[in-house]
Amino acid sequence: MMSIDPVERWNLAISAGAVATSLAVAPPAFTMSLVVGAALEAANFRALRRSAQFLFWGVMPGQRAWAAVFGLRFSLLAIGICAALYFGADAAGLLIGLSLIMPATLIEAWRSRPSIDSNAPRLADDDPSWDRWNPWLARESKVSAEPDAEISGGIGKESR
Repeated sequence: MMSIDPVERWNLAISAGAVATSLAVAPPAFTMSLVVGAALEAANFRALRRSAQFLFWGVMPGQRAWAAVFGLRFSLLAIGICAALYFGADAAGLLIGLSLIMPATLIEAWRSRPSIDSNAPRLADDDPSWDRWNPWLARESKVSAEPDAEISGGIGKESR
């Protein structure tokens, strides 16, 4: 029995909805290109996810094997895209079909997020540590004697 990961289920649902919508509002060439793009993308994503699982589980021995499988999968995807374009696929439909994994991944990531723990420790809103932390660099800011230097990060000292 084949199991389908939740992100793959979302991908199939979004792909089916896109194909149904394009059947209703787009020309047949666009719809066929969308179907081909979605099929290529679904096969590529499934292979990518499976090979990553095998690498993390220790079934695939090392990164050379993973890189070889990645190169083979990428080559097959490139051949599939070139063949579809050679046989007259609509480039926009193919691109949309190939891109449908992105919304599926975002939806599943949102649904799989951890629950918020209301009992987790947190700093008080007026704690001075909030001012020392730089979220852009994910570390504490350099503390300076000048009050404006902390806010601007040292930018604009030349203009004084």
